[in-house]
Amino acid sequence: MRTCSKKKWMSMSRTIEAEEAGSRRPLNVGVVGATGLVGELFLRLLEERSFPLGRLKLFASDRSKGQTRTCQGKTVPVEVQTPDGFDGLDVVFFSSGDDISKEWAPVAARAGAVVIDNSAAFRMDSDKLLCVPEVNGHLLPKGRGGVIIANPNCSTIQLVCALQPLQKDFGLESVHVATYQAVSGGGKEAQNELAVQLKAWAAGESLPSPQIFPHPIAMNCIPQIGSFQDNGFCSEEIKIMRETKKIMGDSSFRVSAFTVRIPAWNAHSEVAWVRLKKQVEPEAVLAAIKKQSGLILEDEPKKGIYPTAHKYSDKDGVAVGRIHRDLDDPNTWILWIVSDNLRKGAALNGIQIAERIFDLKSGS
Repeated sequence: MRTCSKKKWMSMSRTIEAEEAGSRRPLNVGVVGATGLVGELFLRLLEERSFPLGRLKLFASDRSKGQTRTCQGKTVPVEVQTPDGFDGLDVVFFSSGDDISKEWAPVAARAGAVVIDNSAAFRMDSDKLLCVPEVNGHLLPKGRGGVIIANPNCSTIQLVCALQPLQKDFGLESVHVATYQAVSGGGKEAQNELAVQLKAWAAGESLPSPQIFPHPIAMNCIPQIGSFQDNGFCSEEIKIMRETKKIMGDSSFRVSAFTVRIPAWNAHSEVAWVRLKKQVEPEAVLAAIKKQSGLILEDEPKKGIYPTAHKYSDKDGVAVGRIHRDLDDPNTWILWIVSDNLRKGAALNGIQIAERIFDLKSGS
């Protein structure tokens, strides 16, 4: 006669309880990388969205051990992850590097947790769901632990949110996208590098040597995010191209990306040239975007109304504006897309995944 291990039994019990109780049961939550920009935003969003929080465990590196963070009135010490540290947790948000996720995300999943990983470690694994809830949330498992769900690249998330209604209503032939990405995508150290360089520039001093970016970022644009491949693309561009097709479940349309780091503090901007399978009128394009969940339409450019990174920093959703037809190709539409890369591009998308899995209603 077979017997279940303790961890497997705990996982099965939590699954049954989740199915029976739905959103009534508080969830035990872990956050790996809790002291980083995204990790701290996870905590803020858990509070803002009235996430039904039971026990909370925070994990980070040795240098953060002993620090505390507060969420929903709970002051929680930061600890270093251990093999049994994930026992009893329902969901664990990972916001750390690829190496940490590869080592510890499977440990958390074996302990019975739903793992939502913000790194690139599992995004292109054939057996892992790469999810943006507004696009392919219907594929998420309901109330079941022991799985790893991959959170996409921040620039990919806002792109596919804008593409979804166009693919659904008209079909896509090709997408060309250029990104203008804020320094917050590089973390606290990247923001600090920009601040130090701007201070030096304003004082008329020589800019300090860059440590995070390959060139000074103050008063500059850098056409490189990540490392360069032999084919001339950098790793960020490869992520966008591959992830877009996987999330949208369609490898038939062409995708090309070019990524640029700019001295914006937070929130990424993109311009996308989207070729549709058929010629449509502007009213149809605008109607499709208006009805898409999670999209905000700001499209009165003659009045100066269009989204900007400054306006959408620390805001939810994906904003789209400056929508117009290409003059030389009536099937191609040009879109300006803006979103907070730390919120919808990372922490918010992860929490929305958890809300879908456990059938929660946001309190925000």
